[in-house]
Amino acid sequence: MSYDCAVSVRVPDSLEELVTGLAADPGCELLAGGTDLMVEINFGRRRPASIMSLSRVTELKGWSEDAATGELVLGGALTYTEMLQPDLAGRLPALAQAARTVGSPQIRNAGTLGGNLATASPAGDTLPVLVALDAVVVVESADGRREVPVGDFVTGAKRTALRPHDVVHSVRVPTRRTRQEFLKVGTRNAMVIAVCSAAVVVDLDSCSVRVALGSVGPVPLRAHEAEELAGEVLDWDAGGVLAGDAHRDGALERFAGLVSAASRPIDDHRSTAAYRRHAVGVCARRALERVAA
Repeated sequence: MSYDCAVSVRVPDSLEELVTGLAADPGCELLAGGTDLMVEINFGRRRPASIMSLSRVTELKGWSEDAATGELVLGGALTYTEMLQPDLAGRLPALAQAARTVGSPQIRNAGTLGGNLATASPAGDTLPVLVALDAVVVVESADGRREVPVGDFVTGAKRTALRPHDVVHSVRVPTRRTRQEFLKVGTRNAMVIAVCSAAVVVDLDSCSVRVALGSVGPVPLRAHEAEELAGEVLDWDAGGVLAGDAHRDGALERFAGLVSAASRPIDDHRSTAAYRRHAVGVCARRALERVAA
């Protein structure tokens, strides 16, 4: 399909220049890695009149630790490849596990955390991990900065709380003593969109479990009843491990059933809803067994 429209492309050198430009042209498309946007453009699904590249905005890159709060601050332009580097992967192993499943090395080198959030695909791999980690999205605009919990940021399939002149500045992740796991099912073993996914976080500081599900609903879903059951069958005095009778009394099977019940899957070309409902329960059970062994 031909694309005859002239496109204005700007490359701001700073965050201030970026948000000022967005305020003046709120319909402008933002280009970070382009792994989603360029597909849409190439197939003729989007025809932006203007594009703003984030490649020179250093304030969006990399990650750091906030000395005042102890939180990890992940830049909106943090790439999947950077999520796999040992320093960060050691702090957020579930995020690294999710990043490892994304596309090819070329896609992981280009794709970004902010792009995954802003695209808000139900199958976005980092989204259930961030929900399970109680992460908060920092949104920047010419009006100032605001923070939105990830669970509130994604409002529907490919819909977010972003306004036309907003940009994902960063994601803040609390630093707690946790054990984490991310598991995903696809139609093949690599370079695949998730049929379903599950992130499980055992929080040793609050003696609680958080379970977040991906690709089984329009938004990442929490399995609250399953979380409560998991919190009851873990031996917190022994460091949050499965109690000796958890297997014998069927607690893990009940946990998987509650996860499946929390899902809201659909039939599509990748899977039936029934398979997704079953598979996400299996993923969550296996993840819990791994983090609480």
